[in-house]
Amino acid sequence: MNKTVAGLVGLLVATLGLSACGGSGGNPLGGPSGGQSPSDTITVGSANFPESKLIAEIYAAALQAKGVKVGKQLNIGSRETYLPALKDGSIDLIPEYTGTLLQYEDKEATATSSDEVYAALKSKLPSGLSVLDKSAAEDKDAVVVTKETADKYNAKSIADLAPHCKELVLGGPPEFKTRPDGVPGLEKRYNCTFSDYKSLDAGSTLTQTALKQGTVQAADIFTTDPSITNNGWVVLADPKNNFAAQNVVPLINTKKASDTVKQVLNAVSAKLDTETLTKLNAKVAGDSHPDPSKVAADWLAEVHL
Repeated sequence: MNKTVAGLVGLLVATLGLSACGGSGGNPLGGPSGGQSPSDTITVGSANFPESKLIAEIYAAALQAKGVKVGKQLNIGSRETYLPALKDGSIDLIPEYTGTLLQYEDKEATATSSDEVYAALKSKLPSGLSVLDKSAAEDKDAVVVTKETADKYNAKSIADLAPHCKELVLGGPPEFKTRPDGVPGLEKRYNCTFSDYKSLDAGSTLTQTALKQGTVQAADIFTTDPSITNNGWVVLADPKNNFAAQNVVPLINTKKASDTVKQVLNAVSAKLDTETLTKLNAKVAGDSHPDPSKVAADWLAEVHL
């Protein structure tokens, strides 16, 4: 579903599968009690990339505006880390992406369209977890190359690049190396086997720098990331649908999905589309580097939520 912790800390967190939040007493999420959040509080989590943190701030602020008690545990790490936290009640709510979450839960999933993926996802979620309404906002993984690389190989799609993959190094988050729609999917669907894979971060500082400097010649970067437009990079088309639909959706512990919570989050999803999400990401990444919570609050006020 949208992205990373800046700097080496993010890489270490993603690689080790630990929480970037740190904490005392051995609690990976850093909460004072190390246990479940209070029953009257919704603890909102996020993955370790800027878009996830931004959407989490939107969810938190929207809930607070309706009188819901909210706690936050942001920047937790990858899906492999935060899903167990959601299941054990350390957090209650997190922004997710329909396609990658479906493939995480069902490695044999074949759905690719938005509605098909959403329907399949609801049937595959573990007991105790629910997704609320999906938004129109979509943020997909993509194989991104520089304009120079695209021109060199006359590549407009992953299929065009495939005959040359063995000459190139791919970079991205550590988990992309083994996820079904990551390196295995590119090899299976396109016969695209890169010469090497560099574990970096989820499309942020490390990955962007590596692509700029040529340490990697292709990178997994999310389609709403403003760095693509800012650098004139090329998103390669995916004609074989390796990357399924990736609509932003609230994933919640079912016990905390009260009528009020569902109404608030569904209202947010109804207002959030891809164009809006891309613009909000650009604001967060702007020269002034505003706090994501302020960007979230400003947008909610703008759309009367």
